[in-house]
Amino acid sequence: MPSLSLRINLDPDGRIGPGKIELLEQIAAFGSISAAARGMKMSYKHAWDLVEEMNELFGKPVVSAQTGGKRGGGAQLTPVGLAVVSRFRAIERAANAVAEQHISALQAEIDAA
Repeated sequence: MPSLSLRINLDPDGRIGPGKIELLEQIAAFGSISAAARGMKMSYKHAWDLVEEMNELFGKPVVSAQTGGKRGGGAQLTPVGLAVVSRFRAIERAANAVAEQHISALQAEIDAA
């Protein structure tokens, strides 16, 4: 079945899409950038680079991280990060609702071919 994938261009060089939103959701779920990275099978550095990119893009931190050694540290979404995830998912739901009949029609065309 065809599906819709949403990417939002925020400025000439910045965008958010399913991958960055999933990273934020994983950070919120695990309370850790490294655990989120492991869960998504990406390096900690790549995850941290994406977080930094989003922090710059929104002009405010989307993740609050505390450094620490054994049993220390952790990360959580800031109010901005929570809002970004919430808004993206709302836009995604709205786009899917509008596109649903067209996606079904496209699938019917594929099936008829």
